[in-house]
Amino acid sequence: MKHNLILRKIQSEDCIPISEAFNDQGWNKPVAQYKRYVEFQQEGSRDIIIAELNGEFAGYLTIKWESDYIPFREKAIPEIVDFNVLKKFQRKGIGTALMDEAEKRIKQVSDYAGIGFGVYKDYGAAQVLYIRRNYVPDGNGLVKDSRSLEYGEMVEVNDDLVICLVKEL
Repeated sequence: MKHNLILRKIQSEDCIPISEAFNDQGWNKPVAQYKRYVEFQQEGSRDIIIAELNGEFAGYLTIKWESDYIPFREKAIPEIVDFNVLKKFQRKGIGTALMDEAEKRIKQVSDYAGIGFGVYKDYGAAQVLYIRRNYVPDGNGLVKDSRSLEYGEMVEVNDDLVICLVKEL
């Protein structure tokens, strides 16, 4: 990781450049999503941590202080959600720096952090990162739209199908 990495909170003027940066690499991340993130940050329901490398947007993650996922919510486990690093900035320590900062913030209110990852190949790097950071499955199996699935259920494999993990901080 280079020393010119800055982690900071999201600001209104970030919304368009962030959306455009993801669109440039073929990911649909609408401006409205980031405008909502600014609102979430202002109301205190989430922390949105932006990473800049050499003054250029590189990635972000959000900490959802009250998870939609019932097992996390019942135990007051904050959840790291929507964690993305632009492809051109991957493998440079930015994701690790974002996770370190998120875990530091979560540790102030909880002994545990929660996270989920998608189950198809596009999430392979995230799967490896979380396991290497000592996140372990929470034991509730596959989760779709924040609900554990039952045997025999038929689901579409997409970004909403995840395995939830926890880490003792």
